[in-house]
Amino acid sequence: MKRVLTSLGIGAATVDTVLPTTLTAGESVDARVDITGGNDSQEVDGIYFALETRYETDDGTGTAKVDTFRLADSFTIEPDEERSVTVSVDVPYHTPVTLGKTEVWLDTGLDIDWAIDPDDRDPVEIEPDPLRQALFDALESLGFTLRSATCEATESLFADHRFVQELEFVPRSGPFAGELDELEVVTLPEGDGFDLLLEVDRRGGLLAEQFDLDEQYERLSLMPGEEGDIERRLRTVIERNC
Repeated sequence: MKRVLTSLGIGAATVDTVLPTTLTAGESVDARVDITGGNDSQEVDGIYFALETRYETDDGTGTAKVDTFRLADSFTIEPDEERSVTVSVDVPYHTPVTLGKTEVWLDTGLDIDWAIDPDDRDPVEIEPDPLRQALFDALESLGFTLRSATCEATESLFADHRFVQELEFVPRSGPFAGELDELEVVTLPEGDGFDLLLEVDRRGGLLAEQFDLDEQYERLSLMPGEEGDIERRLRTVIERNC
């Protein structure tokens, strides 16, 4: 009976991952996985990890795996045994930053045949990589303030990406205050950098807004080493569409 209950997750082994609550996109962090045996011995075929986020769709929300990896070494966890494993967690360069409504978490699970896999979920904060931080700093310098940040399902235009993170900024001060309604920004990973997609929403009358005549689109390529030139390039593009 004990083995049957264990297979149903009752009195089974448990897993808990201990890692920093704040991570930076593009970097690695050490984490400790603590495993505690249950009421019966269990064969663990491996430990698997998934860095995940949630995105919005027309029908509600979906969950996407930003990255997955696995420790394939098998072992037996005995009743009440305590075991710890140290792992290095790579945070992909394209991980969405946790601004606005954006959530990111790490799921950890034990792969056990013929049983409900024990798992653990740890929410994490994702800070931007240096290139995206330079982008945010440049927008702030131009007087823009972040209004919202969401991950959204992509359309056919971005077929290689299941979702994108859309950042919406408004000009509270600076040269574009009173000139624009908002600036929408999407960063798509491209090589070592990003393709920056901009939607410049100009202030317009009712007719212009009804037919989207007040919206213009631009695309920039941002690469490491170009951080110091981002503000100038953004200003040029936005001025061209005002």
